[in-house]
Amino acid sequence: MDRGKASPILAPRHDTASRVGKPESAAEKLASLKARVEAAVGSSKAKASINLTPASVSASARGGLNVDLHPALQDIGQFQFKPSSKTVAPKFATSIGNARPQPEKPVSKNRRQLDLSGPSAEDTRNNPYFDTSLGGQTATLKSRHSRQLVFNQKGKYIQQANALRRQAALEAMKKRIAESSRKIGIDEDLDTEKNYLVEAPPDIEWWDEGLVDGKNYNTIDNPKTLKIDTPDSIITEYVQHPVLLEPPQEKNIPAPKPMFLTSKEQAKLRRQRRMAELKEQQAKIRLGLEPAPPPKVKKGNLMRVLGEEAVKDPTAVEARVNREIEARHQAHVEMNEERKLTKEQRHEKLALNQEKDAAKGIRLMVFKIDNLANGSHRFKIAKNAEQMALTGICIMHPRLNLVIVEGGEHSIRQYRKLMLQRIDWTENSPTRIKEGTKAEALQDWLKAENEKGELKDMTLNKCVLLFEGEEKSRAFRKWGSKVCETDSAARDALQRAKMENFWALAKSMK
Repeated sequence: MDRGKASPILAPRHDTASRVGKPESAAEKLASLKARVEAAVGSSKAKASINLTPASVSASARGGLNVDLHPALQDIGQFQFKPSSKTVAPKFATSIGNARPQPEKPVSKNRRQLDLSGPSAEDTRNNPYFDTSLGGQTATLKSRHSRQLVFNQKGKYIQQANALRRQAALEAMKKRIAESSRKIGIDEDLDTEKNYLVEAPPDIEWWDEGLVDGKNYNTIDNPKTLKIDTPDSIITEYVQHPVLLEPPQEKNIPAPKPMFLTSKEQAKLRRQRRMAELKEQQAKIRLGLEPAPPPKVKKGNLMRVLGEEAVKDPTAVEARVNREIEARHQAHVEMNEERKLTKEQRHEKLALNQEKDAAKGIRLMVFKIDNLANGSHRFKIAKNAEQMALTGICIMHPRLNLVIVEGGEHSIRQYRKLMLQRIDWTENSPTRIKEGTKAEALQDWLKAENEKGELKDMTLNKCVLLFEGEEKSRAFRKWGSKVCETDSAARDALQRAKMENFWALAKSMK
């Protein structure tokens, strides 16, 4: 049979693409066979119906050239439907020989696991030694009730938000009205000082009621209507001498000062006094009442007092003299320290002097300050008033500030120097906030900075003394400060002390 005329179907293929190379190992050969079988099975499944079972598919699967499959490849069709978890061991001698020996896994024995569940609830309740107060929630069987859902009504939070917005808008409107009224100068009580009505004079004064027969002065020209010479007249021939009272101002008169001596006269008195004391001491020494004092040796009279001793050992004598000088100096210092007052004694003495000063008479002063934006000025005003035992009040207002102080003459005089001389009202310093307070709590007109954060210009700021005089007694119990946004609040603060007229005086002065 001529191979050149052979059937094309049985003739060998000479194309390199379809030629299958010889596998190098049994594993590669097995993989190539599985690939060819899967391709054949896929083509046969396309031709078969959908209802074919896996058993029929595996039975009808055949290899190329209508040859039955190798027994090792019979389960390939089943792999598509039911994957096996077991690994297929190679069935060829070469594959078995080339396979690596796998280490045998130790057979795990069935170990008994530890029971961590604990006793049941029934056993716990039956235990006579169990304390129900220490058992917790697991000791007693309590049915857990699910909490029901509570839904908010529609529009609840919208109403709350609208209420907050209305309140914020109302506060903002009040603030704008207050600011505009301060700028324009139309406070609700700006001109209340001018609204006081002057009462009409009475028809007859009270001191003339006993002298005029009537309820008015219409019949004053008629001598018959006058009660002057009549028996029931209050004018008699007797003279009433009033009781003599001690003038109240005499208790405030300072005591007469002693006559001052010249320097020569003071030195003469000192010599005479010291000479008398020395003679008295010498007399006591002669009588043996006091021991003779040791000689007062100094470096100047060293050779005269200790002549022979100084010649024998001058170094020892000089050292002894130095020790005596140091001892005398130390005794002098200790004596001065003993006479010095302690801190508590100084405070008591100062308080006593301030009480004596206030007992002589209470004086009152009123100051008007244009601006108190500088915090150091407010601190000095309050601190000095407390240290000088002064009482009064500091009214802080957006347009003007009023300071009223009262106390003794000496304290008032020192406070006047503070307000009119010592404090520089034109200087300004940054705002300092105390610990625990917020910067928002301070009003804008009391801050040292303006809206841009710069220090306010206080070159025109000044302090003026409105009133100075005496009063019968203190009108304030202590010193205090108050911030007043309106004129009515300022007058209410001064009304308790009956000094609201000073606010009208301060506003009237330009």
